[in-house]
Amino acid sequence: MSTAVAATGGRGRRTLLALLLPVAAIVLWEALGAAGLLVAGVIPTPSKVYEAWKIWAFGAGGFTLNPYSGTWWNNLVFSAQRVGQGYLLAILIGVPLGVLIGWSRLAAQLVDPTIQWMRPIPITAWLPFSIALFGIKDFGAIFLITLGAFYPIVVNTTQGARDVDKNLVRAALMMGASQGDLLRRVILPAALPSVFTGLRIGLGIAWTAVIVAEMVAVKSGLGYVLWDAYYVGRMDVVIADMVSIGLMGYLSDRLVVFIEARVLKWRRLQSH
Repeated sequence: MSTAVAATGGRGRRTLLALLLPVAAIVLWEALGAAGLLVAGVIPTPSKVYEAWKIWAFGAGGFTLNPYSGTWWNNLVFSAQRVGQGYLLAILIGVPLGVLIGWSRLAAQLVDPTIQWMRPIPITAWLPFSIALFGIKDFGAIFLITLGAFYPIVVNTTQGARDVDKNLVRAALMMGASQGDLLRRVILPAALPSVFTGLRIGLGIAWTAVIVAEMVAVKSGLGYVLWDAYYVGRMDVVIADMVSIGLMGYLSDRLVVFIEARVLKWRRLQSH
């Protein structure tokens, strides 16, 4: 019972510490606005941002000319679906390819130089190509998300596969493991800590990519609303949108961390 209480207290303390900085920033921001020290029309106060978000999320009630009224959830779902689809494609391509590059010298010589050559090209540079190839459609955004998430996933997976303890490999071979068994039961499990690092970095880039894509290549989603609101001077909606993007990125990252803790439970057992 005392252990459970201590764990609950520890989580509560961590939550309070995590909230301390953003709450302090919001209080200071509101105070500066009340004192008239913010740039008028550019930086609205948190209270005005919250009011804009409420209308965006729940509607204004009755007839309204506000084009954003009640559209928050739909746009959030559009962006989340695109991120999920592109991110899943990046995992399905990046993890097996990274394991192969990290384990096979021939694959490393054939594929890795091309990946390293293409990796520095920013997502924004791919926008004209994506629009020309896919048009103003969802798959253009999914392509950019997949591309953005792919590189950190494949690079971290490659490094994890290369760093596998050679004694584990020798022991598996001595027990008669085939190359397929070696990859599935030794290399991939040992590389998983690095794989999850790549997954977390890739997920953050996926959210960046979807916003970039929706600003130009798609007519819905949080990125589209962000650009449209900026264009018409609704900075309260812009900041509400930015907060929504950050919150979704944070929650999705916590989901990956939760899965990682369950999948890599054996690491905690080894450390005790």
